[in-house]
Amino acid sequence: MSLSGLFFLLRPKQWIKNGFVLAPLLFSGSFMEITKVMDALTVMFLFCVASSAGYIVNDIHDKDYDRKHVDKAKKRPIASGLVSITQAVILLFFLYAVLVAYYFIDSSVALVLAVYVTLNLTYTYRLKHMPVVDIFSIAFGFVLRVYGGTVALDLPPSHWMFVTTLCLALFLAAIKRRQELLFNGREGRKVLEHYTIKLVDRFAEMAATGTLVFYSLFVMTIRPELVITIPLVLFGLFRYWFIVESLQRGESPTDVVLTDIQLIITILLWVAVSTWALWSNIGINHVYNNFLSNS
Repeated sequence: MSLSGLFFLLRPKQWIKNGFVLAPLLFSGSFMEITKVMDALTVMFLFCVASSAGYIVNDIHDKDYDRKHVDKAKKRPIASGLVSITQAVILLFFLYAVLVAYYFIDSSVALVLAVYVTLNLTYTYRLKHMPVVDIFSIAFGFVLRVYGGTVALDLPPSHWMFVTTLCLALFLAAIKRRQELLFNGREGRKVLEHYTIKLVDRFAEMAATGTLVFYSLFVMTIRPELVITIPLVLFGLFRYWFIVESLQRGESPTDVVLTDIQLIITILLWVAVSTWALWSNIGINHVYNNFLSNS
């Protein structure tokens, strides 16, 4: 048994996607409460468990196809022979056991995780072969992450946050399909037979526009102190598209986010500026309210 193979079977690099769980923590200002931070981090961990379980199911299902693929035959632990099917199944059941056990701690969050797991299973066996539905299935997974964060913090759902997340995820998913089509052709994935680069470019353009518009409306109406972050979001979208068009990358959004220094700096700046702006506004209001209550 290869411990490194089991580790890579979990696809830890992909866990960065679960950072979307923390969005409600940031935008609500709950990051100033240690218990809320711990709740959000716990749910983020559980989404890491759930997403890893989904990757294992996918790798088991696609093992024969992966063995014929130039890159996946080397990188996927099951396809390369580093991990056996039996070992993968044992690890999968352990991950599912963790998720089931959490039901007795917080049933509301567990139900969101159950929907997410079901989505991953149906995506692996059916949805990823259905054009347009496949892209929306990926995007809906990100929306569920954000929703899981709101449930964990016992916050009312934010429709602005959901639609912005949906558009951003649709943008990333459309770009992923575009690059797969560009580099691997229509043989790379069955669903790619139904796509053209021109079509997915239109999908990406619509989703990117929606991301900027809805994010801007969200901050201007709900969190006006975050208006200063709009240029950072716009730059991030521009930079990502530059990476796709000029540097011919983007088939793996995770790799782009983890390796492009300008994008990394932009994201860190967005987090820092957002945290500072919200902390300043909420902190001042809190002090002011305490002053009035003590007067």
